[in-house]
Amino acid sequence: MKKLIAAALALSPALALAAPAPAQPTWQLPIMLGLFVLIFWFMVWRPQSKRAKEHKALIAALSKGDEVTTAAGIAGKVTKVSDDYVSVEVAANVELTFQKQAIVATLPKGTLKAI
Repeated sequence: MKKLIAAALALSPALALAAPAPAQPTWQLPIMLGLFVLIFWFMVWRPQSKRAKEHKALIAALSKGDEVTTAAGIAGKVTKVSDDYVSVEVAANVELTFQKQAIVATLPKGTLKAI
């Protein structure tokens, strides 16, 4: 009897490991993937595309006389606009040429005089 109990106890972990796993619903994975895509879209993709669209509109609307700030933090007045480049006057008789993509914001008129 002791041998039978010992054999049963010795085999019980093996039987537990060999037992089939409980069936999990197959609909959980698609729902989790869908939620992940939805969260990714709302938190990453949508805001980034909105910012890119706003920046593209800003670049398209640049014109002579606009007061702008560059990515380097340089503020000045636009003196010339070409297809890819913008000339910005940063001080009297000092003009710097930037790529249009380097312009990050336009400033309200008169901001440079207040600085």
